[in-house]
Amino acid sequence: MRVVKAQYQTALLPEHRENPLIEALPAKLQDDELIEGLRFYPDCSAEEREKEAFERVEYLTRLKELRQPQLVHLDVFRAVERALKEGYSTKNPHSPTTMNYLHYSLDERPEIEPRTGFFKPRGSGITVIGESGVGKTSMLEQVLGYFPDVIVHEESSTGLLPLRQVVWLKVDCPDDSSVKGLCHRILEELDRKLGVNPTKPASTIALLISQIEAKIKSSFLGILVIDEMQNLNLAKSGGSDRLLGFLHNLVNNLGIPLLFCANPPFDELLSKSLKAARRAESGGYFDVNLLGQRNGEWELFVEELWELQWTNVVTPLTEALSNKLYELSVGNMDLAVRTFREAQQVIIGSLDERLTEEVLEKGASIAIRASKSARDELAHVKKLNLLKRKKKAKAERSEETKANSSKKAAVAAMDGKLVQIPGDLSRAHHPEFADMLTALQHADDLYEQIPDPDLIQRASEEDDPLDSLRKAGVFCEDPLKVFA
Repeated sequence: MRVVKAQYQTALLPEHRENPLIEALPAKLQDDELIEGLRFYPDCSAEEREKEAFERVEYLTRLKELRQPQLVHLDVFRAVERALKEGYSTKNPHSPTTMNYLHYSLDERPEIEPRTGFFKPRGSGITVIGESGVGKTSMLEQVLGYFPDVIVHEESSTGLLPLRQVVWLKVDCPDDSSVKGLCHRILEELDRKLGVNPTKPASTIALLISQIEAKIKSSFLGILVIDEMQNLNLAKSGGSDRLLGFLHNLVNNLGIPLLFCANPPFDELLSKSLKAARRAESGGYFDVNLLGQRNGEWELFVEELWELQWTNVVTPLTEALSNKLYELSVGNMDLAVRTFREAQQVIIGSLDERLTEEVLEKGASIAIRASKSARDELAHVKKLNLLKRKKKAKAERSEETKANSSKKAAVAAMDGKLVQIPGDLSRAHHPEFADMLTALQHADDLYEQIPDPDLIQRASEEDDPLDSLRKAGVFCEDPLKVFA
C-alpha cells in the first residue's frame, strides 16, 4: 500500500483548480511517458545464464513479472484518470456543497440550500471484459498502481485540510452476490487503507449500507474497483439485481465511479438490463481480447518474453517458434508465459538446452492441463474464423487502400486524417472518394454543383432507366477499370 503526503500542482482545467482532491493527484502524463510507467521488463543477464541449473530454475519466477502494455492499457488508464477527476470535481472539501454532502444523506438533507448549491453526483461506470488469462487483473494493477492508495492532506493552497483521501479501492465480488458480503469487504479494505482499527459492521443491511456510505464519504473515495464480477451469474435468483442496485446507488447518490472487471458472462447479464448496461459503460467499455497475431500485438509481446531465457544457450526467436507458441497459447498471455516457463524448466540442466517447437509442446503439456479444453475451444473458434471466405470486393478495396495511402494523404473536413467509423454514413469511408465527398459535404453551393437535378427522376420513368443513365454518363459499368 502506497501512502503519500499531498503535493499540490495547478490543475489543467480551470474548474478543477483550488480543489485539493484533484490537485494532489499525480501529474497527467504524455502517452510515451505513461507507457514507460506501465511497462516492466525483468532482468535477465548473461551472468545469470552461467549459474548452476538449480539456480537458473529459480529465475524463471521472474517471467510472471513481465508487463508489456497494449493499446487497451492506455485507454483504460485514461478512463480511470478521467473518472477520478470527474468524481472529485463536485467534492471540493472547501465548498459548502461538500460540507452539506458529508453531513446529510440525500433523503435527510435540509431544505436550506448551500450558497454553492446542493451536491450533484458525477460518478460514472467503467467495464473491462475479457477471457481469463488475457491480463485484465495485471492491467488493472498496472493502471491503479500509478495512483497512490492514500493521499494524506495536511494543508492546501487555501488553508489547513487534515484528511486522508483514499484514491482507489479494489475488492472481489462475493461468490453469493450478497450486498452484505460486499459491504463487509469494502468496510475491511477502507479500514486497512485508512490505517484504523476494524469497524464493527452494523447488524442490518440498511444500517450497514448507511455505515458504508458514511465511510466512503469521509474517506473521499475516488473510484471503487470490483473484480470477478462474473460471480453474479452464480447467484441465486434476484441476488445480482440487488447487488447491482446497491452499486448503482453509490454512483447515483454518492457520485463514486465504479470499475467492473469480469469474464465474458458478465456482459450477458448487463445486456438484460438497459439501465445497468448504460450505467456500467458510461465511463468506458473495454474488451481485453486474446493477442492478435496479425495486428502486431503478439509480436510485441513475444519478442519481450523471448528475451527472458535462463538456458545456457540463447535460442533466437524465429517465425516458426513464434507461431508454435501462439498456436499452443492461442494468444493468451498467461498460457504463453506458463508454457515458456515450463519449457525452459524441462531443458535447464539437460545436455541440450535449445528451445525448439517440440520443447514448447512439452512445456504446454505440463502447463496447460486443467485449462486445455477451454484453450482448445478458443483455438477451434479461431480456425473457424480463418476458414470464412473473405469477400472479393473487400480484399480489392483493402489492396487499393494500401496503394493509395502511399500516394496521397486521407482528407477530412479540416485537412486532418481520414477517420473511418463503422456504421457512420455521414463521413467518407473510402480514401479514393474522400476528397470529393468531403468537398461536397462542406460546399456552400451544393445545389449549383448538380448539373441535372432531375436526371434520376426522369430515368425512372424510362423503359430502360440504366440505358438512360448510361447515355447521360453517370452510370459506371466497370468501376475497377474507371477508377484504377
